[in-house]
Amino acid sequence: VQLQAFGGGLVQAGDSLRLSCAASGRTFSTVSMGWFRQAPGKEREFVAAISWSGRITAYSDSVKGRSTISIDNAKNTVYLQMNSLKPEDTAVYYCAASFRPPRTRENEYNYWGQGTQVTVSS
Repeated sequence: VQLQAFGGGLVQAGDSLRLSCAASGRTFSTVSMGWFRQAPGKEREFVAAISWSGRITAYSDSVKGRSTISIDNAKNTVYLQMNSLKPEDTAVYYCAASFRPPRTRENEYNYWGQGTQVTVSS
């Protein structure tokens, strides 16, 4: 499975941004997709996850209520809509694919994309 994340950029606090992650290859083995992020000097952390059917979602407390994860099965693409962005949302955002139902731990994901930078200025 190959994953390509895009949609990052430089925005101001309070703005919105939608990240996309396009999956290709042997996607039939994928059960769920997730987004993680890594800020400078910090460990990578879970952001959101969704089952391939779209029926199950999970969010970290840091983005819950401000972000929505969704999936377009026809396009094999997962989206992360982020609203009311804060400077602390600044990070490289990675998408990942898992053979398991939605998980929050990165070691339960099997494939990773290259990351897209999100920078939120105050």
